[in-house]
This record gives sequence, structure tokens and C-alpha cells, in this order.
Amino acid sequence: MNKVKKKIIPSIYLSAGKPVRSREDRSFLDKSALELTEEFNINGADAILVIDLSNNDEEHELNLDVMKAVCEKAETDVYGGGNVKRMEDIKKILYAGCVKAVLDYDLLSNVEITKEVSLKFGKEKLIAGASVIDNIKSSTELIKEYISEILCFDTPMVKEISGVLDLPYICQVEKADLKKILEYLSAENMAGITGNVINDNLSQINDIKKLCKDSGYEINELTPAFTFEDLKLNSDGLIPVIVQDYKTREVLMLAYMNRESYNLTLSTGKMHYFSRSRQSLWLKGETSGHFQYVKTLKLDCDNDTILALVSQTGAACHTGNRSCFYRDIAGIERAVQENPLEVFEKVSAVIKDRRINPKEGSYTNYLFDKGIDKILKKLGEEACEIVIASKNVNSNEVKYEICDFLYHMMVLMEVKDVTWGEIASELSKRE
Repeated sequence: MNKVKKKIIPSIYLSAGKPVRSREDRSFLDKSALELTEEFNINGADAILVIDLSNNDEEHELNLDVMKAVCEKAETDVYGGGNVKRMEDIKKILYAGCVKAVLDYDLLSNVEITKEVSLKFGKEKLIAGASVIDNIKSSTELIKEYISEILCFDTPMVKEISGVLDLPYICQVEKADLKKILEYLSAENMAGITGNVINDNLSQINDIKKLCKDSGYEINELTPAFTFEDLKLNSDGLIPVIVQDYKTREVLMLAYMNRESYNLTLSTGKMHYFSRSRQSLWLKGETSGHFQYVKTLKLDCDNDTILALVSQTGAACHTGNRSCFYRDIAGIERAVQENPLEVFEKVSAVIKDRRINPKEGSYTNYLFDKGIDKILKKLGEEACEIVIASKNVNSNEVKYEICDFLYHMMVLMEVKDVTWGEIASELSKRE
């Protein structure tokens, strides 16, 4: 039995901020990196490989910005690499949001920084890439200790790599039919296929996964703790599904599932429902493009209701509203509990608006006008005020000083184009 799950990994090669055909073929594609990412999301990619092909620092920074945008849009893991010369480059790739970074072992300089980078970020964050097997063979002990995965830039390496290291590896393939792809994936430690063979056949990703599963290989899919038979259905043979945004916990909609939609949701990672009005299967987003990508499915204590935490593309409601629950019936204003992230985002939105539409007499505009040095000076002062207030017995003063600090920090975030979503995402990775 194969040791590792098989992943289907489309790729993006960046030159001057735009996707090109491959490392060797620098002809530009007719789609942007974000358009490609959306296609990868829809077709069920298990990860996305992004390689920076820049030749200078300016282009490198541009490609890193695009890499960051891909990470924000991707509904799966992103692996990043290219133009790595020092540890700082690996840090930038990981800080852009990539789950793993590629060290190109065709370059001796990348081999030399392996230990330093691994000790800094962890071996699970690093992939060693190479186009010839000798570049892996010459560093096997280093790789065993400091690298978690191998990326073969050329298919001939596949025949030799398994006998060199007992590590999972990904292979870049340019052309192959389904039979040949399955042959590649049959290797014991083969963890995935990437390259134009996937990019050119995105619609066949699910076919490839099915072939793998039928052949007894593990694939990257949701594994349920409960089968459909474990669920308690209503009189129509359906189970209600409450859908929430996985980040904000905003309730988006209520829908229903039958057996087929439940199983398709698990196998594709996209929410499928049963439409009671049309009496038919319904892939959310199939016509609108507003797909829902599964993050977590939960079952209530009576086994009769599912809670789905999803990443929502666009609006959940057919009216164009983000949520179907956009109309108030009644409520006590003081009883409304604000989501902390929503509060931060609302204040940040006001700060952004002040920058775009200056308002006379606005303190926020005063800070923008004075520039970043003034903002940093105020941020430092407010940090000191927190320290001083913390020496007092009463904690109220600390609360107010923290609010002052956070406000000035949000002004800085606006200047530096940093969002609360990015902060929350990064904090979630910390232990």
C-alpha cells in the first residue's frame, strides 16, 4: 500500500508579475495568476505550486506580491519558490502565505542555506527541488535531516528518486495521458503530480483522483466521521444544513442535502445541496460562480442538522446579498454582540475611507498628512502608555490605552496595506 496521499497540483510560473508557460518556455499565458487560481479552486486542486522566475530584485518583489495574492485567493495550500538566494527570500515566500517553500538544489547556494532555513522555519516548511538526481544524491544526509519533501523538475528523476531517499516527492510533468499519470502516481512515495499536464487538463482532476482511489491509493479528500446512514433525516429524506463563513462565523444560508449531495460535498470539497423547489441536485455556485469551499462540517447532538463552515466566493444569497439573513425583524440594540474581527474591519474601513476621501478636521487625515514617521512616533508613544497604565491596579486605563494603540496601529496597517484578515491568518499559525 502506498504511504502518502496523492495530490494533483497545478502550477503558476511568474515572470514580470504574469504567468508564463513553464520554467523553460517564457511565453505569457492569456490569463492572470488570480484567474488561474480561481480555475484551480473550482476544479479541485489539492495544492498550487507558484515559482518566481525573476532575474532582478524589482521583478522578484513584484512576483512575491502576486504570490501573496494567489495565497489569499487559493482555497488550498500554496507552495512557493524561485529566485531564492538567502534565508530572507524563504522568509518572504512563507510570509506571503505559502505553506511550503522550495529550495532549488540545482543551485549550490540553496543547498548551503538549508540547515539555517530549516532551523529557523522547520523542515516541514521546506521542499528540495532539482532537475537531475545527482543534485539530490550529493546531499542526502542534509535532506534527511532538514527537508520534508522533494520536487522533481524533470520526469526521468522519478525512476531513480525512490531508491535514494525515503521521502515523499512531487514530479513536474509536461505531457502524459491518464494512464501514464496513474503510472507515475503508483510509485510508493509519489505525493503528487504538477506541471502543464495538470494545467492543460484541469477538467480531468476529478477523473485522476477517481482513478487513484479505484486503484487503492489514498487521495486528498474529506474523510467523514459519519456516513449518510448515521444522519436523522426529515420527512422528505433530507437533512438541513446551516452554512457559516469560516472566518467571521456569519450565518450565510440554510439549505438541504440528500445522500448524493452529501457524498459529493465530501468528495469534491465544494458544497452541494438538494433543491426542494426544483427537486434536483444543486452545486452552489455552478451558475453564479459563487462557490462555497468546505472548511469544516459539523453534526449536531441529535444527528439531524449539519453545520457547514465554508469559504464563500461572492454572495451566498440569490438576491446578491452576502447572507440570506440580511433583514431584521426586531431586536434590542444593546444586546447585539459584535464579532471582534468585524469591529476591527469596520474601523479599518473608516480609516481607509478617510485616506481616499479626506475630511477636514479629521485626526486620521492629520496622521496621513504628517506621514509614516509621525504615525510610528504616535504608535511608540501609545505602546509606552500601555506599559505605564499596566502598573495601575485599575485595568480600565489599560483598556483605553490598548484601544488608542490599536487605532494608531490600524492607521499604520492602512499605510502598509496590511489587512486584519492577513493578521488573523498569520496568528492562527502561531502556537
